[in-house]
This record gives sequence, C-alpha cells and structure tokens, in this order.
Amino acid sequence: MKINRRLVLLVTAPLTVAVAFSVLALAPATNQALQAGRLTSMVEVADQAGELTYRLQRERAAATALVSEQGDAEEFRLRTEETDRSIAGFRSGAEGLSAVPGSARGALDRIERFAEEMPGLRAQVRSGSSTVSALAFGYRIVIADLNTYRDGIAQADGVDADIADRIRAAAALSEAAEHTAQQQVTVARAQAAGGFTTASQRTFDAGRMGYTESIGVMFDLGPGAWRTWLERTLSGAKALEARRLEDEIGRTGTGKEITVAPKEWQKAANDRQELLRSVEKRVDAAVLAQVSDVRTTLIWTAGAEVALVVLTLVGVVVVAIRLGRVMIRRLRDLRNAAHEVAHSGLPTVMSELSQPGALRGATPEEVARRTGDPVRTTGEDEIGEVGEAFNAVHHEAVRLAAQQAHAHEQLAETLVGVARRGARLTAVMVSELDTVQRDEADPVRMKTLFALDHLAVRMERNTNNLLVLGGYGNARVRSADVGCSTVIVAAAQQIERFDRVSLGVIESGIGITARAVHDVAHILAELLDNATRYSPPDKQVGVAVWRLWDRAVVQIVDEGVGMTAERRAVHNAALREPQAGIGDVRSMGLHVVARLAARHGIVVELRDSSGPGTIAEVTLPAKVLALDFVEDQGPSQGDPGNDVGYETPPPITPPGPQGRRQPARAGARPGRHGTPVGAGIGPAMGPAVGTGMGPAVGTVGAAGADAPAAGGDRETPPGHERPRDDGPGGGARDRGHGAAPAPRPARDEPVSRVAGVSSSGLPVRQRRAPQQWPAAGRREGAEQRPGAGSPRPSPRRRDSRQVSDVLAAYAQGINRSTNHRGRSAPDDHTERTEK
Repeated sequence: MKINRRLVLLVTAPLTVAVAFSVLALAPATNQALQAGRLTSMVEVADQAGELTYRLQRERAAATALVSEQGDAEEFRLRTEETDRSIAGFRSGAEGLSAVPGSARGALDRIERFAEEMPGLRAQVRSGSSTVSALAFGYRIVIADLNTYRDGIAQADGVDADIADRIRAAAALSEAAEHTAQQQVTVARAQAAGGFTTASQRTFDAGRMGYTESIGVMFDLGPGAWRTWLERTLSGAKALEARRLEDEIGRTGTGKEITVAPKEWQKAANDRQELLRSVEKRVDAAVLAQVSDVRTTLIWTAGAEVALVVLTLVGVVVVAIRLGRVMIRRLRDLRNAAHEVAHSGLPTVMSELSQPGALRGATPEEVARRTGDPVRTTGEDEIGEVGEAFNAVHHEAVRLAAQQAHAHEQLAETLVGVARRGARLTAVMVSELDTVQRDEADPVRMKTLFALDHLAVRMERNTNNLLVLGGYGNARVRSADVGCSTVIVAAAQQIERFDRVSLGVIESGIGITARAVHDVAHILAELLDNATRYSPPDKQVGVAVWRLWDRAVVQIVDEGVGMTAERRAVHNAALREPQAGIGDVRSMGLHVVARLAARHGIVVELRDSSGPGTIAEVTLPAKVLALDFVEDQGPSQGDPGNDVGYETPPPITPPGPQGRRQPARAGARPGRHGTPVGAGIGPAMGPAVGTGMGPAVGTVGAAGADAPAAGGDRETPPGHERPRDDGPGGGARDRGHGAAPAPRPARDEPVSRVAGVSSSGLPVRQRRAPQQWPAAGRREGAEQRPGAGSPRPSPRRRDSRQVSDVLAAYAQGINRSTNHRGRSAPDDHTERTEK
C-alpha cells in the first residue's frame, strides 16, 4: 500500500471518530430545534383552535336562539359559514402536525369526527327537532376538545416550563371564555322557559364560578402583562354592562321571570365574548411569538454548532491534506532521487570510475564531492534526516568506488610495469639465443635452441596478456594487411602444442586489417591454447574460416568433453561484456579475449558441438576485414578436396632490418630467409579437420594461468637482429613464425611432410594421396588412419569436425554464388579429408 493511502487511512480514522462524537454532541441541540419547530406548529394550530372555539360559540348562541325562537335563520347561516371557514383552516394546520402529545392527539381525532357530524347537528337546528339542552351539549363537547388540545400541547417533548405555563394560561383564558358562552346559552334557555329552574340556576352559577377559577389560573400561570391586558379590556362600558346584566339575572330566583330582555342579553353577552376573544388573541400571539423566538434561537444554536463542527472538520481535513501533500511530495522526491541514484546515477558513476584514467589525478574524496548530493529533500524532520543519510551513503559509495578505482589503477600500473620488465628480459634472452644460433651447427643443440625460442614466444604472449589487463595494447603497428590464414598460423605458433592445430576449410581472399592483425592473432592464440590444453592429446584442434556476407567466421573446434549449458552461458556473458577490473587470474585468458574482442567489435561465442567437444566461434566484423585482399599464392599450392600439402602462409613480418642468414644444418632445411624448415609450424598443420573445441573452452583463461602466454606474434625469422622496444609491448620484439622447436632427428622422428619452402620462406607440405592422413601430422603412438593404398573403410558416423567442414564449404559456396566471384575450388589453401 502506498504512503498516500496510508496517510488517508491515518487521517480518516480520527476524523470518523470526531464526526461520530460531533453527531452525538449535535444531536441534543438539533433535537431541541426540531422540537421547537414542532411546538411552534402546534401553537399555531392552537391559535386556530381558539378562533374555531369562538366561531362555534357564536354558532351555538345563534342555534340556541333559533331553536328557542329568539333569533332568525339568517343569523344562524352566517355563523355556520364563519365556522366552516375556521374548521377548514384548523384542519389544514392539524394535518402537518407530528409528535403531538397523547391527550392532544385524542382531542384532534374527536374534533375531526365532530366536524364530520356537524351537518347533521345543523340540520336538527334548522328543523327545530333538537332541544336546546341537546344542542348545547353537542357544541360543548367539541369546544371542550378544542380546549383540551390547547392545554395538552404543553405536555409536548422539549417544552420549556415557562412556555408550558403560558400555554396552560392561554388555555385557561379560553376556558373562561367558554364559561361565559355557556352562561349566555343558559340564560337564553331560561328566558325561553319563563325562568330558571333549579338545574339551570346551578348551571348559571357554575358558569360564573368556572369563569372565576379559569381567570385565576391564567393570572397564576401567565405573566403579569396578560392580567393587565384582561383587566383593561374588561373595564370598558361593554364589559361593565354585561357584568351588570349578569348580576341582575343572577339575583333572579328560581321560577321567576327574568326581567332582562333576550336581545339585550344576547348583545351584551356577544360584546363580552368579543372582548375576551381580543385578549385571547393577544395571549395566543404572545405564546406563538415566544415559542417562535425559542425555536429560532435553538435553530441558530444548532446551526452554529453544526457549522462550527463542520468548519472544524473541514479545517482539519484541509490541514491534513496540505501537510499530507507536502509530506507525500517530499517522500516522492526522496523516492525519485533514490531511484535515479540506484538505477541511473550511481551505476553511471561506477561505470565512469571503472574506466582507465577516470580519476584524472583527483583523490577519492574529491571525486565523491564532485558528484554532489543527489537528494535535495533535506530539513529538520525525519524525512530530511533520511535524505541527508541517503546523501551520506551515496557520498561514501562513490568514495569507496573511487578508492577501488584508484587501487585498480595502481594494480594495473604494477602489472604494466612487470610486463614491460618481463618483455625486456625476454628480449635480452632472445638476443642471446640469436647469438648462439648464428654459429650453432649441431642439430640436437639447434633443436633445443629453437625450443627455447618458442618458449620466448609464449612468454611474450603472457607479457602481452598483462598489458591488455592493465589497459594497454600491443605497441606494434603494421603497415600492410595480412591474410587470415597467416594470422591463424601466427596464433598457432604462440601456443605450446602448436603441432595439434589443423587447418580446415579456409576461404581465400579474407584479409585482416593491419591495425587488428596482432589483436586477432592474440585472440586466436588464447582460444587455440585453451582448446589444445583441454582436449585429448591425441586429437587435433581444427580451424575453419569462411566469409558470411560482410563478415568472416572463424571456428575453432576441439573434441573434448565439452561443458554444461549453464557454464557456457556464464562464459558467453563474460565474453560479451568484458570486466573493467583485472579479473580472476585463473580465467585471465577469458578476460583478455573479451577485452580484445570488445576493442574491435569482434564477437566471440562458445557453442555446443554436435559431437564431443565445444566450438569457439569468432565473428570478425567488416571493419576488421581487409577489402579486396589478394593472398600471395605459393608455387606448391595443391588442389582442394585432396589431402595435398600446401604452402604455409607467409610470416607476419613488420618492416625492419634483416638479420644475417643462418647456414643450413643437418636435419634442418633452410628456408628462404634462413629459417630451418623444421622450426616452423608446418609439421603441425595437417589437412582439414573438424570444428570442435575442448572441454575447457569456457575456461579460456586456464591457458593463461597454467602456462605462460604472450599476447603478440613475433614476425622476424630466427637469426635476425631484433631492435629493443620499450613501449607498451615491454621490450617484445618481432620474431618469425619459425620460432619453434627444431625438427626431430631422422632416426627417431616421423617422416616430415615438408617437401620444400615457399617464396615466403616457410615450409611446404608434401602431396599425399587422397583419404590418407600425413604420417607427420600424427603424434607418436597415435592410431594409424587409412592410407592411400588401404581399402576404403566402411561407412561410419561423421564426427563434429566433418560436420563443421561441410558447413564451412556450404557457406563458402553460398558466398561465391551470391557475390558472383566465379572462383574455382583450387582458390583454397587447404582441403578436407574424407573419413
């Protein structure tokens, strides 16, 4: 999970808790505001209930007068219309009420049923079928329910005590008005009946008493202003007239006729009801205003609390987001810097420091400071401390790499110094050998001298290996291109068992550019040395060369036990990417081949052979090959396809002074430049052999570890004077390819294949019969192969060398047909021998 999601979760958890507690804290205020809103609605309906009560009282008075024949129907109709309008308003207000207390809810239900039954009651009034007592009772029930609703809303939830008292006081005033309205009906009925009865008298007195009690409740529960309003209202002439008539009627005894006229009483009673209704309206308005103010206050309080909580939460979220974004941005900058250093910056610095001369005289500390700080995210917090720690780690890593590069440069300089000293000593030894060889006539001692001379060639290769590992190259520069076959011969002369190297199919016209001759010879020498060391001693190591479009392919094949695919993959990777350091001494040859190949873009790859052994394939690019190269054909060139001796390619001889020629000796045939015939690689250069390589091809460096190896071929023939060379070659001097052991005496050596010398001064092989191996090409004790006179052997399975020759010949034919060269088979220097 990424850091931004972690921070979101980290902030979300406390915010969730804060929101939950905020909701719990806001619930009471919000609930009070809602209750205040509901109470306001109920008070508004109570105001409408007071209006409905007044209209019902007026309608009841008109109905009583109509039934008792003291009024007319038109008055009753007007009163019913007023009542209907009031009922409609009350119903519309009561429909939206919620959370009404139980008593008030019951009263509302009964009022609703009475409203539905009113048309029947009115019909009885109009028809005169109802009595005054029944009529008065019906109206009295609904008016009592209206007063019950007004008093019941005081029991609603969340109603303040003061507001509840005022609601009860307003209800008490409404009950007082109802008592006066009942007195009006009682007096009208008594007037119609001719006087009070005992029951009607008690009803009249109960009304007066009820009025007094209700007014007393209002005075007790309501504020003093309400009492003032009532007293001032009832102190007028109309109120005094109504009281006077009330007192007069009250003094009338039972069974006596009431002296007050009905119309006079009706007018005075109506005037008093209007005055009480005016006071009731003011009281209801005051209650509604107070409830509305409380509701507004509670709503504002709840809203303020909600807004405060919301603003607090929003502020916390904004602050968390800003701080989180800053933190995440800094962490991302730190991550990007770390990735850039880990995957680009530090590897680049390490690669630069691994190159020779990367320090340029600077100390490791100066190199580390020069790279700078990769992380800019620093500060006093933990993220800044991590950035500073990362910069410190980067600085230390670069310093250690620079220190290691400095140590490698010192080691490389040491190797180069040792190599140059060894080269100078080798040059001195070769000079002494040349001096001894000039006057030596004994073939046995000459053979020993030639063996020492060949050992000097191998020592020179080993010296050149050290120069390559130290970052230097061969100091020699040739002035002319050289044929590929000549380079192969020069490479073979730099190894110990040169007599086991056998040339296979070598396509003519393949030349090596002058600047790459010595390095290509060095590469082939390392590979040939490895192949001969890690293959059976009685087996030949084959070399084949052919052109492939604009490149040339050289295959070195041995018949060893081969290697595993994993080990071959490791060695191929090392050959593709040479190490910058000195490398493992045990695989020095591998590192040398890799460095030299990388220098010229040469591809060296180890492959598995179809038979036993391994194939080392060297692909020479176009920039290494010489264009339009023409080889010097010798006079003894044989026809390809037969086991015919061929002229050995000319030696790699740089321009220089020619030494004096040596006289011919017994057992040694002088060449063109005085080189004994047996001293060259001629006896080892057999016919075309397969293309396999020994089991240790992957351990190319083994040749450089177990035996001395020299990097450069030596071109000047033995017996010539050699100038000293103090360059990177460390005193290595040019020697001819004839620097090899002298031929064995005729009495104990196999018959040599050498028949003469070429124009270049190298031995030429004798022509052999087809399908017969040269006797000199076999080691002593080797199995005799079919000769010229022997019967044709039975067919058998071809080995890896034959397969390689067939492939090389096929590739050669494809190239010729593609390039329209039209060359014939005799253009080749060698031929395959059928087995």
